Amino acid sequence: MIIHETHVAPEWVDYNGHMNDAEYARVFSQACESLIDHIGLDEAGREHYGYTIYTLETHLCYRREAQQGQPLNIDLTLLDSDAKRLHVFFAMFDDEGNLLATSEQMLMGMAQDSGRPSPFPEAVAHLVAALPRASSDAWPELAGRTIGIRR
Repeated sequence: MIIHETHVAPEWVDYNGHMNDAEYARVFSQACESLIDHIGLDEAGREHYGYTIYTLETHLCYRREAQQGQPLNIDLTLLDSDAKRLHVFFAMFDDEGNLLATSEQMLMGMAQDSGRPSPFPEAVAHLVAALPRASSDAWPELAGRTIGIRR
């Protein structure tokens, strides 16, 4: 499911003439905010439930360069979830369907009053259950990678 759409802003382009690596993280952060809004935790939802989402871990993979003005479409796949966590995979595509980058993230639901992990409110849990989920044997190829020098 496409969760976020944007374009490469001129100020995101670096000295190499393409989108700076930090800006990929910005776009994936915006996609995460779109996901949070989608599951009912927009500003009103956060206030109503006293609940929010924190990012615990992120793994970015850069596949192709993005150019100024280029459309970016961010696809979301839910890899796993439990009562208070989401393991998500975002894939960034250009308007021709070329994979530009991916971001795998672990997100945690938090009670705002205590700042501690807490189960999703019931209505949020129902929206999470409706997200497109990859079966455990059909994860995207770049999901679950580790970083290291292969020898």
